[in-house]
Amino acid sequence: MNFFLSFKNNMMLAFDTIRTHKLRSMLTMLGVVIGTGTIIGVGAILTGFDGAVTNVMKSFGPNSIYVSREPAFRTTDLTPEERVRKQLTYQNVMALRDQCTACARVSAMLEPNHFPLIAKYKGNAVYQTNLYGVEEAFSQSGQVDMDKGRFFTEFEDHHRASVTVIGADIVKALFGEENAIGKFINVDGQQVEVVGTMLRPSASFFDSSDNRVILPFFAMEKMYPNAKDVSVTITAFDKMLPQALDQIRTILRIERRIAVNKPEDFAISTADQMVEQFRQITAMTFLVMIVLSSIGLLVGGIGVMNIMLVSVTERTREIGVRKAIGARRSDIVVQFLLEAAVLTGLGGVMGLIFGWLISLASKLIFTSLPTAVPAWAAIAGIVVSVAVGLFFGIWPASKAAKLDPVVALRHE
Repeated sequence: MNFFLSFKNNMMLAFDTIRTHKLRSMLTMLGVVIGTGTIIGVGAILTGFDGAVTNVMKSFGPNSIYVSREPAFRTTDLTPEERVRKQLTYQNVMALRDQCTACARVSAMLEPNHFPLIAKYKGNAVYQTNLYGVEEAFSQSGQVDMDKGRFFTEFEDHHRASVTVIGADIVKALFGEENAIGKFINVDGQQVEVVGTMLRPSASFFDSSDNRVILPFFAMEKMYPNAKDVSVTITAFDKMLPQALDQIRTILRIERRIAVNKPEDFAISTADQMVEQFRQITAMTFLVMIVLSSIGLLVGGIGVMNIMLVSVTERTREIGVRKAIGARRSDIVVQFLLEAAVLTGLGGVMGLIFGWLISLASKLIFTSLPTAVPAWAAIAGIVVSVAVGLFFGIWPASKAAKLDPVVALRHE
């Protein structure tokens, strides 16, 4: 009972001191507010970013595999060896389709060799289109969700038919409320017929626009004879992803005549691998932000220690009176430590609000980024801020506890 009463009285004294010196307390808390707010705000943004990227990558499907000349998602610049790799060829794709028994679907993908690409219809135009050519199997890869019309057929692909399937924002920008099916649009100077429209992807990065223009692979090859950037999208049979990966490596090594003692000159990526690589980047980013925000907490802690030392000097007589009427050293230590902890704890609460405002602003700017303050960041922010107060309050509290009551009572 005495402990709780003492704790209550010390808390009241701490709040009275803060109320008495409002401006000084606010300036003292500023470093803690910035440090804590940064931790919470960055935690919210990275959590949202992680969720958005993970959803996009996993939308490819758990059995999806992407094969390309260079890594699809990399954390560093291309190495000299990656820069001089041979392009994948359509013959490589055919070998995978014929020989990979664990692969359910294999589709070649070809991207243009120049940018930007413009899509036009009458007086309307879209200047940033995502144009690529694929095979009919791509429609079953989980990356295409048809809205109206149909996807092009294998027959149309092999006969280089000038047809296309377009994304939701292309439809809106070029046609508005008009039915796009059967209309001809101009894509980078070529007339192609719209045979289908797609729904917007359920998961996306910061930019939620859907400017996809998908052509048949061989029509794309005809339009861009110099384009050689072939990649492969593959869907493995259920529960056969490891076997598919092994078979793909074996087939491509044989096809590309890679010696047994030489490394692969192609990259294989799955959704899980890309998520793992991305998280390595975010972990490093978060570590850097923790270090930077720790500087703010250090500055705030030094400020707390400085103010508490001033407070000890100002309240020397008060300390002498308390000790003269029976207060123990531990009581004085607890009083000043509580005052420091309350000061930084309030800074932590204000930092939590500041971090939440950062999260809210990010969500308003990037509407497709599902930012939210994670519970661990909020709890960690408050705990760390209180811990800063306790750590930097030890010296002033110890100094106050060691004062001689006789000398303290004589202090003016």
